[in-house]
Amino acid sequence: MSNPVHVRNLRKQLNERFLPLISTTDVSEHEKDKKFLSRAVAALAVKSETGCGDRDAALSVIDGRDDWGIDAVAVEQRGNRHHVTLIQAKWSDKATAGFGQNEVDHLLRGLDYLLNLEFGKFNRRIEPHTEALERALESGSPRVTLILALVTDTDLHPDTRHLLKTELAKRNWGHTGEEMVDYKVVDLRGLYREILGEHAERKITLEAWLDSVGMEEVPYRAFYGTMSAEDIAAWYDEHERHLFARNIRDSLDSSDVNEKIHSTLLERPEDFWYFSNGITLVCDRIVKKGRGEVRPGAGAGFVLEGASVVNGAQTVGAMSRAMLRNASSARRGRVLVRLISLEECPDGFGDEVTINTNTQNPIEERDWKSRDPIQIALRDDFALTLRSTYVVKRGEPAPEPDSGTTMTEAAIALAATHRAAEMAARAKRDVSLLWEKENYRALFGSGAGNSLGALRVWRCVQLLRAVQSALAVQSDNLFGRAASAASNGDLLITHVIFQVLDTTDIEKEGADWDSRLALVPDLVERALGWLVATVDVAYGRNSQMLTAMRTFERVRLVVRRVVDGMRSGEPAPDNADYRVEERVQGKRARSTNAVSLIVKSARITDGTPVEFRPVTRPDRQGLSAWLAADPARGRAEWQNNTSKPLVWAGDGESYAPSTLVRKMRKEAMNNNQQVQGTLYWHVVGEGSLVDLAAELRAEDELDVVDDQLG
Repeated sequence: MSNPVHVRNLRKQLNERFLPLISTTDVSEHEKDKKFLSRAVAALAVKSETGCGDRDAALSVIDGRDDWGIDAVAVEQRGNRHHVTLIQAKWSDKATAGFGQNEVDHLLRGLDYLLNLEFGKFNRRIEPHTEALERALESGSPRVTLILALVTDTDLHPDTRHLLKTELAKRNWGHTGEEMVDYKVVDLRGLYREILGEHAERKITLEAWLDSVGMEEVPYRAFYGTMSAEDIAAWYDEHERHLFARNIRDSLDSSDVNEKIHSTLLERPEDFWYFSNGITLVCDRIVKKGRGEVRPGAGAGFVLEGASVVNGAQTVGAMSRAMLRNASSARRGRVLVRLISLEECPDGFGDEVTINTNTQNPIEERDWKSRDPIQIALRDDFALTLRSTYVVKRGEPAPEPDSGTTMTEAAIALAATHRAAEMAARAKRDVSLLWEKENYRALFGSGAGNSLGALRVWRCVQLLRAVQSALAVQSDNLFGRAASAASNGDLLITHVIFQVLDTTDIEKEGADWDSRLALVPDLVERALGWLVATVDVAYGRNSQMLTAMRTFERVRLVVRRVVDGMRSGEPAPDNADYRVEERVQGKRARSTNAVSLIVKSARITDGTPVEFRPVTRPDRQGLSAWLAADPARGRAEWQNNTSKPLVWAGDGESYAPSTLVRKMRKEAMNNNQQVQGTLYWHVVGEGSLVDLAAELRAEDELDVVDDQLG
């Protein structure tokens, strides 16, 4: 069963593009929809074959009574040859459009009528095309292509293929060189390629000249020889990443291997042939260019139809860059090239070639998933439904945040929002675990009609990003366990918030998802409070926070308690013990009390050196260089004065801890935020002022208990 996303998007695009252009006035009301879609498919196939505009493609449709199996006609001149395209189109809501013996017989009868110029056998819609048809069919070397445009995700039956091949051979009998009549099937995937436009992985045709050519005929046809770096670079310059359509990876431009290839071409181009593993292309079809047979050891030209570089993508990309850098040197480089024709190969052989020839970089399980139809469908759905990009291959640049996502980020977001909390733990533990068979299916579905759509994936990604952004804001003022929770708890907190939010309409286009995302910052602050408190209570304040994010058993318990807390309506713990900012009077009082307690107890003697230590990530980023420029800025001496206990070595003046830290952050970072300064100043070997005050409080509490017991 096909993914319904394919059919839905194809229908949508056909309606948007061709509904005003294609007439259905000749059919009954209940047949209009299906007839229109069939005719629109025919027009789309013409557009795909000829590259014409939508209006001209619509004008090519002749479908109706007495069309003799020909639903659209297009004539064009390609070089010195006239080319006639004849379309037979079939629509199916379930992607099961068939084409059997009766359809073959009908189409071939129509072909014979046209070849015999019997235009009167056809309905009047053919009249605008007769002049061009006649001119083409009377020329010395017309080329006729029968295109079966079928909304189906299954292959043409072998018996039908055999019948077509046999019947066309009869009509091509006596023609030398290339056949006059051939056929091709454009299935659902091919139609999708056309509606995707620039987002599609196009099938391309290349020309190649091989020196010292060799040939293999058994069991499958292939050629090999040497090509120049200049010719290979020209392929890339014209087709770029479409040159690697069948590959499981892109050119991985930043890899060390790629840089070595590039350097060799510039510094030792004559040695490149010996150092390179070469390039392998698989092609739908390989046609000899020019007259004569291929003679081993000689040079020969080829036309490569449906060509794709499946091994050597790095080499191709490096050649292009080397030619731009120093063409006079790089063009002296030569490389071994293999051309493999898939025309007579069994299904899946091209993928086997890809798998077994990729050795330059280690292939990861994620790379194989990039060729999964589920991922290709998602990429297409992103392009068509969201007008955005979904990158599936390693090596391709990630899109701008507002323009799309990558397959890896999508997998992480789906793991975070999966109903099982341990899936978030897997992703946090090792993202590569998500590509294992069972985990992958749990995230993306099996592909048998239950795969995810782009809208759900994108909204999950948006939620994860919103959580990460909110946590980044929170972590700017957090330290210790709460900072660790903010840094490592993105997936767990995303999981919690996904359960708390209303996500029942996440897959509906009209859902106001932005309003849901607007709630995320507040929800994140609350969830983070519950998270830290839960872990502290369940596993102790000395437990590893990261362990609670990665261990299945702990994740399940923590998630359950945090979700319960979020839904309870009770105020969330505010992580006050782990915040540096002073947002309320109570905290300033607490900071002041810390100094007063230390001074009162004479815990620190006058003249004791104290040193400054950045607390938060922004502190470390913004203060390090400033402190290094003048080490005195990070030193002070203690004086037992409750209002200004620090004599700063930076200027010799006395300050309250918070006032001094605020001054330092202002000078270094232009940040004037109030902070708890006692967190930043430390007695070496004993702890921060906060730590020392906490010890004194603990001692006081112990004394009280002793008095009560005594």
